Amino acid sequence: MQRQSLKISALVYIIFCSSLLSACGFHFSQELIVNRYADALLTKSNELQFRFRINNEILDNQQLYKVKVTIHDAQLAAAIGKREIIYGEEQVVTGEYLEVEGKSEKYIFMEPIPLKEDLHIHTLRKMIENNNAVAIEIYNDQEVFGRVFLTNFSSEL
Repeated sequence: MQRQSLKISALVYIIFCSSLLSACGFHFSQELIVNRYADALLTKSNELQFRFRINNEILDNQQLYKVKVTIHDAQLAAAIGKREIIYGEEQVVTGEYLEVEGKSEKYIFMEPIPLKEDLHIHTLRKMIENNNAVAIEIYNDQEVFGRVFLTNFSSEL
C-alpha cells in the first residue's frame, strides 16, 4: 500500500513538473514578443507592414539577436512574394543582428511590403487572426529565444 502511494506521489510530481516547464516555455515566448502590440497593418498603398514589440529585458544575457518573420500561408506568401523576412538584413551595419541595449522594450516597424496580388481585407484578417499565417521568431546563431504567431490585424483602409 505504501509503495503504491509512493508511485502515485511520484507520478503527480512528474505531471506537475512537466506542466510547469511547458507553461514556462509558453510564458517566455509571450513575454519576449508582446503579442498585444504585434500586428500586421494593411496600409492605404496596399502594403503589408509587420509591427511588434520586443521585451529586451528577457534578452539581457544576449547582446545580439535577429528577428525573422515567416509566412506559413501559401496564398499570403504568394501575395508578398517571400516566405521569410529577416529584420535589419539591409539596414543594420553589423549584418542581420540587432543589439540589446537602451529601453527595456523595443518597437520594431518592418518596412512595408507591397502586395504583388490583391487580397480582400477580410481574407487577410482571417489568415492572420485565425490561421497562424505569420510567425515571429527572435534568435541568434546558437538558439531561438522566442517564437509566437502574429494574431492581430489592422488596416488603414
